[in-house]
Amino acid sequence: RQIRRSSLSRRIRVCRHDTIRELLKCHSVRLQFNEASPLSSWRQQQAGEQQKALTFQCSGYARTLAGTGAVTLLDAAAFRDFADEATRLFGAPPPGGCTQGLVIPVGDRSTSHCLLTAYPAEEVTERHRASMESLRRQLDATCSRLIRLASMGFSGSGGRAPATAAADGGALASTPTAAGSAPLLQSDCHPILALCGELYDQDSEHLQLKVIKYLKNRINCETGFLLLVSQDRAHVFCQVVGDSILPDQIHIGAHMNFFETMIESSKSHYLDDLPQEQLADIQSVLGDSVSIRSLLCVPVTSRGASQVVAIACMVNKLSSADFSPVDVDVIHECFRYTSTVLTSTIAFQTERMLKNQTQALLQVAQNIFRKLDDLTVLLREIMAEARNLTQAERCSVFLLDRETNELVAKVFDGLPTTSNEKEVVQRKILLSDGTEIEQPVEIRIPATHGVAGYVATKGELLNIKDAYSHPLFYSKVDEDTGFRTRNILCFPIQDEHGTIVGVAQLCNKIKAAHFSTFDEDLARAFSVYCCIAIIHSLMYKRVQAAQARHQLATELMTYHMHVPERAVYDLANAAVRRLDEFCPHFDQFVSVPRDIVEADSCSAVVQMFDDLKLTKTWRIRRTTLARFVLLARKGYRDPPYHNWSHAFSVAHFTYLCLKNLRLDKCLTPLEYFSFLVASLCHDIDHRGTNNSFENSSGSALSGLYSSEGSVLERHHFSQTVCILNREGCNVFENLSEKEYSAVLDIIRDIILATDLAHHLKIKSEIDAVAESGPDWSKQQHRYLMLCLLMTASDLSDQTKVWKNTRQVAKLIYQEFFSLGDKEKSLGKQPAEGMDRDKADIPQLQVNFLNIIAAPVYKAMVKVWPAQCSVLTSQIDRNVSNWRIIGQKLSSGEVQRCDATIFESRLVPDDE
Repeated sequence: RQIRRSSLSRRIRVCRHDTIRELLKCHSVRLQFNEASPLSSWRQQQAGEQQKALTFQCSGYARTLAGTGAVTLLDAAAFRDFADEATRLFGAPPPGGCTQGLVIPVGDRSTSHCLLTAYPAEEVTERHRASMESLRRQLDATCSRLIRLASMGFSGSGGRAPATAAADGGALASTPTAAGSAPLLQSDCHPILALCGELYDQDSEHLQLKVIKYLKNRINCETGFLLLVSQDRAHVFCQVVGDSILPDQIHIGAHMNFFETMIESSKSHYLDDLPQEQLADIQSVLGDSVSIRSLLCVPVTSRGASQVVAIACMVNKLSSADFSPVDVDVIHECFRYTSTVLTSTIAFQTERMLKNQTQALLQVAQNIFRKLDDLTVLLREIMAEARNLTQAERCSVFLLDRETNELVAKVFDGLPTTSNEKEVVQRKILLSDGTEIEQPVEIRIPATHGVAGYVATKGELLNIKDAYSHPLFYSKVDEDTGFRTRNILCFPIQDEHGTIVGVAQLCNKIKAAHFSTFDEDLARAFSVYCCIAIIHSLMYKRVQAAQARHQLATELMTYHMHVPERAVYDLANAAVRRLDEFCPHFDQFVSVPRDIVEADSCSAVVQMFDDLKLTKTWRIRRTTLARFVLLARKGYRDPPYHNWSHAFSVAHFTYLCLKNLRLDKCLTPLEYFSFLVASLCHDIDHRGTNNSFENSSGSALSGLYSSEGSVLERHHFSQTVCILNREGCNVFENLSEKEYSAVLDIIRDIILATDLAHHLKIKSEIDAVAESGPDWSKQQHRYLMLCLLMTASDLSDQTKVWKNTRQVAKLIYQEFFSLGDKEKSLGKQPAEGMDRDKADIPQLQVNFLNIIAAPVYKAMVKVWPAQCSVLTSQIDRNVSNWRIIGQKLSSGEVQRCDATIFESRLVPDDE
């Protein structure tokens, strides 16, 4: 294929006649070539011997005009001063004389190659000058490309391309021409110029299609593709293979491997140079349809940044066995003209994506700020948005608990977690696809451990490209869950002062080797919205809690907290009585505390403190103890069962355990003291409901404690602390600050142990310790035994004689049925034991005693066999009595109604 070298210069001449006259009316337009420029000889060869090309010597006045490098407008005075030289450049002036002249110098960076001169026929305005200046810049670029073609080897009158190019089978192959004819340019220009003219797309994928098609034709190979280098230079990615745009980008890591070496060295490589691992990566890009026989990988360098921006990969040479250095030159020459267009387009796409992401962030802000009333819902919304923005597989968010210096996972993998407190029962979650799963347990980790701990401590974003190679990554979690973590993006959630509120962690970038610097910037911007939302949500929650506490405090102050000083004085100074005067066998397990007259119950409590020597040991003032007992009694409401009588019975059984089981030899002095106080207050301010009802009804108590579990038990503990904080009521006033703090922890644990859900959760641990025998020197063993004894005290009515058990059961079901009626009024179906229309009381009692109560006392028998066997014997008799009543109901001997079930005549009372 032969070339007419003057094709571009002919285009410059066309500008003289067409373009300039479109921009400005002119009398005449002349194009003159610098005699020292290659364009001058090309123009002369095209004109032939019969016509001489217009040329000028770049000296004098012409040199001055050419050297300006800008459009110049000459006035009449300039023509007069340089009349002869102006005439040579502009030609004869138009009829009527000349008042102005226009000069447009055309050249490359170092040389002026030609001058366009004209006599304007109209006044030249600023708009005309701007248009002419734009034309000049385009002509400068055309000249630069033309001179570049000369350096590629396009010769003089023969017009043949270099032999090497022809031999390579490229676009410059020789073809026969008629004798004496001038060489021809295919499509009137060189293919590289045609390619440049086609690079007008605004997306990089279509630009790549055209460049790859050009290279395939020039090099004569089967297919090819570009591996674009990411901004952080940590991976390469492919968007186009051959003549197809991939539906999803293919990402390949470029960290400590062959691709990183190629990016840094900027050297080309052939098939034999590639390691097997990177060859497999390239094969994954091509797919199964192409088998690699020969391969050429050439780094593409950006002319502006002087760094590798892509790797051009050409596959399977067709005209020979392998690629040659000439092919490398063709690729370099191609990207000398096209790399800037490609990089600029990619940069434009990135900016457009950034704009879209900014708009998405604003939408995210609107979404999350609507969820401030519920922290869990807010965190779920935050992580869902973060996962969508960064295209991550999994996400979790940790809030920093400064009191314990722990990171707490309130949301894990997009699901809300439940507290890991021992008394909390794990709940089920219904997913959107209808699948029911267990709610994840709240995760707590030290704020200095692992990836999240590092980010929380340092306040720095951490982008881990390979999780298993990072020293902070803990792989045991993957082993336990079966999930494979490939990469992690972990960023701090902090306010404008740098205070860490929490940490967000994203795992496994989808359709990419790892998270990019773009994801990092997005995370930093997103964390600002997260922090603002979380802080306001926590503040809103505190305000709600304060309002609920205020409401409860007002209610309690109105209903409860007033004890006449006369009553305190009378109790403090009451005569000391023998314990047997309160009831027979007062200090033995067979005693029945409900037989004690209620008016004597407070005096009995005071004497229990005295008998256990607590008053003397801890130097409790008499008035302080009296006021505490009276306020505790006042703190109980009057439901059928959970009232002061129940509290006194439980405290009495605790007294029996402390005395008869010689717990002063087993427990610490603080545990010994706290046990009796906790049992006395364990159900204070009970409303005759249960935790399930409080949560489902959305009560004030639920608003305070639902997130922690054991709503009622936590309220009982809170009210106990309120009484202790009242002036003149703190029976622990002589303890040190450290001892008092320890006592409150013990009382809290003991009261929380009265939640049967908590008891069932730790039952296996209790049984194991009871079976082997507790080691009282171990705090955990003492804790489990205290939980066992507190549950035994709470259920102690079931260990009393049948008359007491029967009467207590009647009170219990009155309270249960009242609660069931409340649930029905709210449109809810109560449990069978609380539905007066469905409850089979005898069978319910048999089940409760066998499944719940009996195992508690059997565990006590294993630890204290001599003292506690009487308890299990009485439970067995009570179970037998309930079965007898059940049989009479089944046989129709008695009517199935509450009144008859609890009558004494059905089963005789114990002797």
